[in-house]
Amino acid sequence: MRTMADVARHAGVSVATVSHVLNATRPVRPETRDAVLRAIDELGYIHNTLARSLVTSRTRSVGLAVSAISNPYFTEILQGVEAEALASGYGLLIADPHDDPAHELSVVRMLHERRVDGVIIAPSAEPSALLAYLDRADVPAVFLDRLVDEAEQPAYDQVCAEGTAPVRELVGHLAGLGHRRIAMVAGLAGLSTTTERIEGYRQGLDAAGVPFDPDLLAHGNSASEGARDATERLLAAPERPTAVIAANNAMTIGALQALREARLRIPEDVALASFDDFEWADLFSPSLTAVRQPSRDLGKLALRLLLDRLDAPDRPTRTVRLPCTLVHRTSCGCPPGAVALPG
Repeated sequence: MRTMADVARHAGVSVATVSHVLNATRPVRPETRDAVLRAIDELGYIHNTLARSLVTSRTRSVGLAVSAISNPYFTEILQGVEAEALASGYGLLIADPHDDPAHELSVVRMLHERRVDGVIIAPSAEPSALLAYLDRADVPAVFLDRLVDEAEQPAYDQVCAEGTAPVRELVGHLAGLGHRRIAMVAGLAGLSTTTERIEGYRQGLDAAGVPFDPDLLAHGNSASEGARDATERLLAAPERPTAVIAANNAMTIGALQALREARLRIPEDVALASFDDFEWADLFSPSLTAVRQPSRDLGKLALRLLLDRLDAPDRPTRTVRLPCTLVHRTSCGCPPGAVALPG
């Protein structure tokens, strides 16, 4: 069996340098790191991370618990977490809580039992059991995308995108185009993202002098099928909306299905806009006006916050918000080539 000393001889470096490359315990020059990695590959050396974890009580692995991993938004977050973990010498274990509080607790407990050093979680709408477990088991954790504590000094580190201002801006843009009946298909009740986006919706209406109509706010429960049903209810009103905002990308698909089934043209009959951009949004006809979240940056930052917490367990907790960008296309009713709005 090849040893670390064999790798060091093959790469022409010290055993300590090989250790620093493998364990990310000290910066190493890129050319030296490449030589060590090449030697590892050529010799077929396998690093015994289990033995090291028994000595250090650290496994250099983290857990990620996010629902709907097939959702492009969370997929991009996953890519950000994975890239930052790899660059920092950490492995990643992934689980899907399915936005179910009981399953959420089960998968986080499973990750903890596999001795991850900490977890990154996009929490459910009812995370009380999860919070109790994390506190009882003293699990280092970062909450991602959805906040669980908005106190001045929260109990855990958190990272999310701005939710209120982008929706307020989007509503203002639609009102500026002459829309007075602007509907919103909101997400799952109880999520901080849902609460903030509804607040942005109401603020935008107020700023535009448009009275809030509760009949124009429907919950799609953050899912495509729920949004389809919610949009159908909105369209069945005696005076249907002239614009619809879907509060995430999955619900945009459901809203789009309902509009197409009703044989309504976008944007001639109903304008459509989304909170969450799609990689293929330009391929829609018309192309989709959307709020773009910095999803990969959110993932990278969540991992960095967790590693900072592992290095300094007593440091003050942080809640970090990243700005979004309003990507202006044509589904809102503007002509092609219109100037993009500031985000």
